[in-house]
Order: sequence, then structure tokens, then C-alpha cells
Amino acid sequence: MTSILNIKSNRTVTLTEAAQAKVSELIAAENEPGLALRMAVRPGGCSGFQYEMYFDTQVEEDDVVESFGDIKVVVDPSSAEMVKGSVLDYRDGLMGAGFAIENPNKTHACGCGNSFS
Repeated sequence: MTSILNIKSNRTVTLTEAAQAKVSELIAAENEPGLALRMAVRPGGCSGFQYEMYFDTQVEEDDVVESFGDIKVVVDPSSAEMVKGSVLDYRDGLMGAGFAIENPNKTHACGCGNSFS
């Protein structure tokens, strides 16, 4: 398995194989055509910013769109600047399951891991 720290890309965001599989599974469960994974950065959390991810059917003209097979990841322009080069991974282990974002642009992360600056 490739470490997410070793993935280098010029993309705004890259999805690992595990993340692609989980996103694909979640989109299929929604049973709604045209869904894309929207990633955004919003003010909040104890370190200043937090990630937001949800499924969306709307793609704005200025959104950045990255494709991974049938999966589309959509990022608004201001968030794209803050996540450029990030890797989205999905982990499923004894300590819990969930998505993890490795962002090369963050300078600080809070202790709970839910926000960054």
C-alpha cells in the first residue's frame, strides 16, 4: 500500500485507491445520478479552518474539477488554493474509520485533528 505522504501530484486534490472505493460506494448508496464529492475549506475550529465534504450536483463555472474514473471531486476556487496538492485517504482500522486529508499547505493542526491553519 502506498503511503499518502509519498503521493505527489499537480492536482488540487488526489484520492487514494481506498478513498476512491469508499466515495464510489457512498455515491452508489445515494442512488442519485450526477453526484460529485465537494470539498471545501471553511472558517472554524480551534485552528482557524476546517474541511467540509459533501455530495453535490451543482458545479459552478469557476469550480476546479478533478476526475478519478467515474468520481468527480469539485472544489471552489478559494478552497482550491488552500488544499492544492492534498491527498484524501480513507482508513478503516481498529481505532475507527474515516477520511483523512494530508494537506501540504497547513502550517498547524489542532490537537483533535479537525481544524488547521
